[in-house]
Amino acid sequence: MKIVILAGGFGTRISEESHLKPKPMIEIGGMPILWHIMKEYAWYGFNEFVICAGYKQHVIKEWFSDYFLHTSDITFDFTNGNKMIIHNKHAEPLKATIVDTGLDTMTGGRVKRIKDYIGNEPFMLTYGDAVGDINIPELLAYHQAHGKIGTVSVYNFGQNKGVLDIAANGKVNAFREKSDLDGDLINIGFMVFNPEIFDYIEGDSIVFEQEPLNTLVQEGQLIAYTHKGFWQCMDTLREKQQLEKIWESGKAPWKIWD
Repeated sequence: MKIVILAGGFGTRISEESHLKPKPMIEIGGMPILWHIMKEYAWYGFNEFVICAGYKQHVIKEWFSDYFLHTSDITFDFTNGNKMIIHNKHAEPLKATIVDTGLDTMTGGRVKRIKDYIGNEPFMLTYGDAVGDINIPELLAYHQAHGKIGTVSVYNFGQNKGVLDIAANGKVNAFREKSDLDGDLINIGFMVFNPEIFDYIEGDSIVFEQEPLNTLVQEGQLIAYTHKGFWQCMDTLREKQQLEKIWESGKAPWKIWD
């Protein structure tokens, strides 16, 4: 089963770095967050990816093109015919198809554009700017069991401060610490879809999270898989720094691979 990764947006909320590269190529621990996402799927045996590129898509292509050079020892021999010798060549067991899905294409349009690379089979879909310790086989089994067109992973981001119970007149009835019941469930990516989803996307201007998913909801064809472990997006520089700090601690929850 292929994994589609949305990696074509402008990343304006983290412009400190995204003015130079696509947001999925911003590094955590010296490697793009895109690599971290792919490593999680690959750990579970899913290693064929279709990457929906757009903004500065050449950066993604060039990184994959030079990947084995970045991870191997190289001898450049200009004394004997300008040779390059690769020592201890190292490459991940990954297959990535990078597709230029357009500069201004919306998320739904990007998914529609890679239809030919998926074919008539189910596929997984996620965002190229968030990591988590999602149990991919469990998610996939859940999707296959309910028989609907789509499954989205949801997560209770909760509150990070004390919670106040306030009456209509402003009186504070109670003050307590946050709990798992506080906050809203949000779509965190790590989705699974049957190929019928392509029929719900008209073209480049379609936002995937709006018309297609809302139509599935109306038809009773979208099911939520609740993730209760770790998840964190990288929308801002502050969140990037948080992920970097977690990685440097040596206890990154999303690092499930050896």
